[in-house]
This record gives sequence, structure tokens and C-alpha cells, in this order.
Amino acid sequence: MAIEKPTNGNGTTLIGAGTTLKGDLSSNSDLRIDGTVIGNIHSSAKVVIGANGVVEGDISGNQADIIGKVTGNIKTKELLQLRGDSVVTGNLYAEKLQVEPSATFNGQCHMGGSATSSSSKVSSLSKIDEVEEVVLQ
Repeated sequence: MAIEKPTNGNGTTLIGAGTTLKGDLSSNSDLRIDGTVIGNIHSSAKVVIGANGVVEGDISGNQADIIGKVTGNIKTKELLQLRGDSVVTGNLYAEKLQVEPSATFNGQCHMGGSATSSSSKVSSLSKIDEVEEVVLQ
């Protein structure tokens, strides 16, 4: 059951608490999940998983704000936020990542413009750590 709530010409699709959706979900507008989705979610806008929201599948979107539980990979073109008591089990691919201290994340994280090639980032991060160690000594 999806309810569309127009806001200034932009629609936000809401999967309400107590609703379970089985199957893939695709949208050109913002999505807010407060129920359960068993399937993949794709949006060309923002995806919000509310505090009671549960997703078992992959999420892709322009931005994502996770407060509930996700079991699957999350890919965003811009900002990915893991907030509150969120629990994510899967790999993250994002241009920018913000993780609050109370959030739980288990998986790999790939950041930047080329999120699929993380080996160059790992080596550059190691060099930064070495420089910090030298400066601190």
C-alpha cells in the first residue's frame, strides 16, 4: 500500500507502519519507508528508512537517510546518512557518508566518485595515517 502525498509539486511516497511490501520498488520521487519492504528499492531522489522501517534488499538513490534496519547494499550518488539506532548489514557505496555514534554498520564502505574502485583510496588512506604518525611523534 503506497500513499502519495504531494508537496509543492514534488510527491513523496510513503510505505506506512504496519504495511509489508514484497517486490521491487522504483520511484522518481522521494520515498519514506516506515513499514517493511522485502525487495530492492530504486529512487532517483531521496530514500528515507524511518525508525520502524525495515528493508530486506538493496537500496539505490540520489541520497539516503537510514534510521531503521537495512539488510542489503546501499548505493547513493550523494549523501548517505546512518542515523539514530540504525542497523545496516551490507556494503555502502556513497559520495559522502555520515554515521552517528549510535548507528551500527557491518559491511564494506566505498566512498568518492569512483566508489567501485576502493583499492586506490585504501592505499592513500594508509599514507595519510603514516604522515599523521610522523607528525605526532
